[in-house]
Amino acid sequence: MSDQKKSKIEARSPRGLADRDAAELAAAGRMIDVIRSVYELYGFEALETPAIEYTDALGKFLPDQDRPNEGVFSFQDDDEQWLSLRYDLTAPLARYVAQNFDRLPKPYRSYRFGNVYRNEKPGPGRFRQFMQFDADTVGAASPAADAEICMMAADTLEKLGIPRGDYVIKINSRKVLDGVMKAIGLEGDENAGRRLTVLRAIDKMDRLGPEGVRQLLGPGRKDESGDFTKGAGLSNQQASLIIDFLGLRTRVETGDIARKSRMNPEDIYVEPPNRFLSGPIKTTLTEAIRILFAGAGSAILSEGIDELNAIAEQIRAAGYDDGRIIIDPSVVRGLEYYTGPVFEAELTFETKDEKGHPVRFGSVGGGGRYDGLIGRFRSDNTPATGFSIGVSRLYAALKLVGSPVVSAAARLGPVVVLALDRDHIADYQRMVAALRNAGVSAELYLGSSGMKAQMKYADKRNSPAVVIQGSDERAKGEVQIKDLIEGARASAAIATNEEWKSARPAQFSAPESELVEHIKALLARQG
Repeated sequence: MSDQKKSKIEARSPRGLADRDAAELAAAGRMIDVIRSVYELYGFEALETPAIEYTDALGKFLPDQDRPNEGVFSFQDDDEQWLSLRYDLTAPLARYVAQNFDRLPKPYRSYRFGNVYRNEKPGPGRFRQFMQFDADTVGAASPAADAEICMMAADTLEKLGIPRGDYVIKINSRKVLDGVMKAIGLEGDENAGRRLTVLRAIDKMDRLGPEGVRQLLGPGRKDESGDFTKGAGLSNQQASLIIDFLGLRTRVETGDIARKSRMNPEDIYVEPPNRFLSGPIKTTLTEAIRILFAGAGSAILSEGIDELNAIAEQIRAAGYDDGRIIIDPSVVRGLEYYTGPVFEAELTFETKDEKGHPVRFGSVGGGGRYDGLIGRFRSDNTPATGFSIGVSRLYAALKLVGSPVVSAAARLGPVVVLALDRDHIADYQRMVAALRNAGVSAELYLGSSGMKAQMKYADKRNSPAVVIQGSDERAKGEVQIKDLIEGARASAAIATNEEWKSARPAQFSAPESELVEHIKALLARQG
């Protein structure tokens, strides 16, 4: 191998990063337009923040002052201050609001979209750069703000082409979860690690079911590949209480909220204070939670239930209590800055991936209330709530279900003027300029290939038509115009090459002076 070949750099994308072609960019653009239209319908206004922030503004993503690269991509500026690529769009919003607090209207309603960056191990469907589209209400403590965010999320999914019944917006409360942790004796800083393990187990309820979650709450679980995940080490009694808590929604929906005797192992049982629920009880999910933890919960759990009830009342009043938005105890959300209600948008339908395997997309967005995040920059806390859509992930789901937003016909490329005579490039350029001046997208072929290759180029560009002028046409003051869309249809019915040459499907002559008019008429016919 020669030294020159050895020195060639391999063309490859960094792990966890992906290129996006024109079709995907166009589809993402249509998605963004739809999401924006819904957010603006709700009265939210646009905001753009930089992709780079001071690292300390990201708060919890600064585990080590000397190397703050865990979770974020960071670098040191020439003034020795640490800067980081934004991990999400919420922390930059908190900084912006704090920096401009006095001049902003309160509540302040804004939306933002753009790429975010995660310095973590990439995997299937897990990228280091991806796009989010957020909407947040800052300065409103009312549960009505949380309810409105959830209603807007439902409207957005439907507008994007997800039918009603194929998605659900789930709501829970971090205050309720904090009360549950207290009820099983996991309060205090010394139990922070175990609490996190329990919450991660709860978050897997939909995927693993009660038995899988019970294993993660106890000694641990071995998955299908043989990998072992260490559990939280809870006792059977503690784990059973968590499983009962997670099963309440199904029991409420079926009217089977409790069993009749202590001897039945499925009794809803809390110790202390030795409370049993006996007999079928018709109640709401939130009241069932309150009953389950009566005497063993806490003021924070009761406060969370009251907030969920207030949100449920708002949702019911607006007519969204038809299955579009529900309360679900298994919703956790990962970020630690959530302080109250948390939301998750989940796609409930099954589809198949490229290999024909069944796929359930699950979560495509989420959010919650974060009343303490802006307070990091100010002496007083400012209530805030928001929702984030994972545009890249939702795009993949919409593509599989055939949403018209992303599966619309590919955008036609420019009309291509072929360059058959290099001594007359200026003449061809004049034609291109005339088309552009008339508002027609057009380009001159700038390569060095012959006519056959130029026609292939126009096909790859998805061009609707090509303009051809050789010496014979130039002498007559004419051009040949070939309709590539109609030509493709007509040539499909032609059996031989001789027939094709004879018929020249969808190709016609026109005076060069009428080029613009004929091209516009052709485009109008194509629709």
